[in-house]
Amino acid sequence: MNQIVYSPKAQADLDEIWEYISEKLMNPTAAENTVNGLLDAVDMLKNHSEIGTPLCFSSGLYSGYRYLVYKNYLTFYRVLDETVYVDRVVYGRRDYMRLLFHDLNDGE
Repeated sequence: MNQIVYSPKAQADLDEIWEYISEKLMNPTAAENTVNGLLDAVDMLKNHSEIGTPLCFSSGLYSGYRYLVYKNYLTFYRVLDETVYVDRVVYGRRDYMRLLFHDLNDGE
């Protein structure tokens, strides 16, 4: 069984998703359901770490990331040995490639 480790950015992403849906859209029930659904999807990685789609560049080169889709959200993760590292959880219409790889270039 794999261990799941959330990065500080992924934890902040989940907090922001909850805040946005709960406070901006004024729907705390939907916020709770969405965040719980995202967490449940990630929990499946404990036993099936390869279920996510590999993230490849337009050149076809594999980035080292896989991602899960849950509703309108994408969860980006890496698998090293028996640990799944969840790096980001972002809304699907955001520029997720810039967010993901800009973070890496900044050493965050």
